[in-house]
Amino acid sequence: MTPLIQLAERKSAEVTDWAGRIGWVVGLLLFVVFVYWLMRQGWKWRGSLQSGLPALPEPPAEPAGPGEAKLTLAGRYHGSTTAGQWLDRIVAHGLGVRSRAELTLTDQGVTVVRPGAQDFLIPAAALREARLDKGIAGKVLTEGGLLVVTWEHGDTLLDSGFRSDHAAEHAAWVEAINSMSTTNHANTTEGAR
Repeated sequence: MTPLIQLAERKSAEVTDWAGRIGWVVGLLLFVVFVYWLMRQGWKWRGSLQSGLPALPEPPAEPAGPGEAKLTLAGRYHGSTTAGQWLDRIVAHGLGVRSRAELTLTDQGVTVVRPGAQDFLIPAAALREARLDKGIAGKVLTEGGLLVVTWEHGDTLLDSGFRSDHAAEHAAWVEAINSMSTTNHANTTEGAR
């Protein structure tokens, strides 16, 4: 081989353009931080729009409250929305925070205990209905995989979604809450006459 052919066959190793790569990584990180900031601002904005929602009722001091616990449930709280609008998440007063939850049904209502988030009580008089559904506020499960409790808070009807660690418990909760809300509604109607 001639020396010219040998030189033509040799190639130098490609040089990495570190300045270009660092620029792209920094740009991507800034974009991610900007998107996160926009999401946080949207959450705050939604909370300010819902500032007219009254404070949540405090749960009773005793774990089951006065009276015997009718049902208990351990699982997850997936959030609350405006009733009938499964994507209109309520974030005021911590209702938008997903967490573990323990529910207790008594004559007083449904006590919701959430570690790391605000506990609250859904008073028996505020209960409207319960149903099995498949989704709420960005969480979609199999058909009937979510217990949705509709209740009145202030002048707003809310849907709150719960998922038990044992999905077979959902049906008993639907039956108990619906019978309780029907009884409360009948008593309220008779009292108004």
